Amino acid sequence: MEQKDLSLRFDLEPSSCQSFCTAKVTIPSHISDKAYQEAILAQKESARAIGFNKRNVPIEYIRQNFEVNINSHLEEFLFKYFTLNFLLKELKNQKINIAGDPRIKEISVQPGEDAIFTFDVSLFPKIEFQNWKYYPFKAPKRKNYKDLDRQVETFMKLESRQKKENTKDEVDIQDWVSFDIWVVDEDNKPIFSDFKENLIIKIGDEEADREFQKLFIGKKIDDLFYARDDGLQEYFGNQIGSNYKFGVKINNIVNNEFFCFEKFKRQFRLKTKKEIARRLIEVFSYRNDLSQRQAMVEEAFNLMFKKYTFDVPNHLILRQQQKLLYELRKNPDYHVYKNQKKFDDHINKLANKQIKELILIDQLANKENIVATDEDVCCFLNLTNRPRMKDFIYFKMPETKVDGQETPISAELIRQQALREKTLNYIIYHFTRK
Repeated sequence: MEQKDLSLRFDLEPSSCQSFCTAKVTIPSHISDKAYQEAILAQKESARAIGFNKRNVPIEYIRQNFEVNINSHLEEFLFKYFTLNFLLKELKNQKINIAGDPRIKEISVQPGEDAIFTFDVSLFPKIEFQNWKYYPFKAPKRKNYKDLDRQVETFMKLESRQKKENTKDEVDIQDWVSFDIWVVDEDNKPIFSDFKENLIIKIGDEEADREFQKLFIGKKIDDLFYARDDGLQEYFGNQIGSNYKFGVKINNIVNNEFFCFEKFKRQFRLKTKKEIARRLIEVFSYRNDLSQRQAMVEEAFNLMFKKYTFDVPNHLILRQQQKLLYELRKNPDYHVYKNQKKFDDHINKLANKQIKELILIDQLANKENIVATDEDVCCFLNLTNRPRMKDFIYFKMPETKVDGQETPISAELIRQQALREKTLNYIIYHFTRK
């Protein structure tokens, strides 16, 4: 399938094992060569060589002596600017039933040739969903403490007042910003045709976030501006001291000053204030350290897995175990957990459960033709603005920080997350609908 403006190409090739295939994203040579020339020119700006004045180092000298750095930068730039979002879109658009994340296998970037990014993809047999909406489901009950109703009422009043008092429509600290970005020349003309990459960033409040604060704070939806920003340079790969000039256009802002009940209503198909309160109770009512909402999700998955049984390939479980252990090692109590009996067995079971949930939810989204719109993405990000509301999010949020600094993230990664949450809400909606 081709993307007309740049003719990016996506190909899926079978392998000798039916459980695997190879996905290739091809970037035409006229595009990769432009990126290569930009990388050379950026290096020329900063390169120093004995016998040459600054900015007068010959291009051929740069090609020969900075080849490794330039190629490394070019691979990262082409991956983040063209490849990642395109790959995720095509896998979704073509409804390919995969298990786990695609893994980069090989990168081929050579002057005068098409750039090719090759991924290993694990396939999974199609799940034959039938009449699942009519399965008998018993939703966990809330605790009937009056104090919970008062907590919800207080929360709703506080956030509604915050919204009334908030008159700003500009980006501020802790807001989420969705923006398009493209590389331009000195005359602000796009270098790569009309291609624009879509990114999302949370505006952090730390000293390390100052670059993005200066770039975005005070901007409004539909604002368009041009900038040479160190934060953006680093995101696209800064091994060679790149100095790209970017065009930036703000698409959406998710305000952190208040929790938006309008987005919440759309996300959960609610109509009245009473329905909103009833839904909010789900994350205020706890039993055995588990909220009613989380218990409801667990029960929904248990029911689906009783109807649809399947085994997960061991290599996917091992990969998920590695991710779980990586996160656990950040916890100060890791060694306490590690010394518990059957620790490895618990990790194995949790990894297996998480992979099965992702496989089921992704396939059901394909089966039911569920898509995540820009509005769905904003509704999803709205939930992250308050700690208690994050309990409505079941799947792990993609990491947005690098070394403690908020950094841009592919919009398609967030959209994938929003789609999974939307599909989960779709299941619960049908299970609990009277």
